[in-house]
Amino acid sequence: MIARLPRNQRSDARDNRDRILDAARAVFATDGLDVPVREIARRAEVGPATLYRHFPTKEMLAAEAFAAQALAWRSALDEGLADPDPWRGFRLAVERLCELQARDRGFTAAVKSTFPRAMDFAAMRTSSLTRAAALIRRAKDTGRLRPDVVLEDLILMIMANDGIRASTPAARIAASRRFAALMIRACEAPPGSAPPPVPLPTPAVSVPGKTPDRTRATRGR
Repeated sequence: MIARLPRNQRSDARDNRDRILDAARAVFATDGLDVPVREIARRAEVGPATLYRHFPTKEMLAAEAFAAQALAWRSALDEGLADPDPWRGFRLAVERLCELQARDRGFTAAVKSTFPRAMDFAAMRTSSLTRAAALIRRAKDTGRLRPDVVLEDLILMIMANDGIRASTPAARIAASRRFAALMIRACEAPPGSAPPPVPLPTPAVSVPGKTPDRTRATRGR
């Protein structure tokens, strides 16, 4: 029993931490970031002292709650890129991103505006855009995605999805799913369209202040 005690204590601490984060995400989504910390502790069924032991400030709590949201966005893009069928991967990623945003209910925007230094948001955005660009490029190579679709179109799609308003969370998610389906249909190439030709290796381009990409220049040798 003595040998098991430290492990049980660690397990209890993890459980408390998980409950706090779950409660924080739910409360932040419904009541905003101004909700008192004591209310989050009450929802998590822990004492305020336990909450502060895990998260000394509300900024730390909000950042940790947002980290899970950011991970879900990145996972949606990664799963789309990992799909052996690039067109299916593109569709699944768009559907998942739209649903995640519908469930977000402005939480991400609130964290960024209230705690702009909580995380490196610029680096996270760059990483997401890089993945999204690769998702589009793979889908185009199959000929299923319209050749005129660009990264800015996907960003515009996400922005439009964020504008959906509904009377209940369930209705908002349902509307978001329909919107995603319509956007995917609009992005699909017309039936019978031939896939674009395989691009030839491109020579290295000299950019002031940057070293030429020798890997690309030598590709195909």
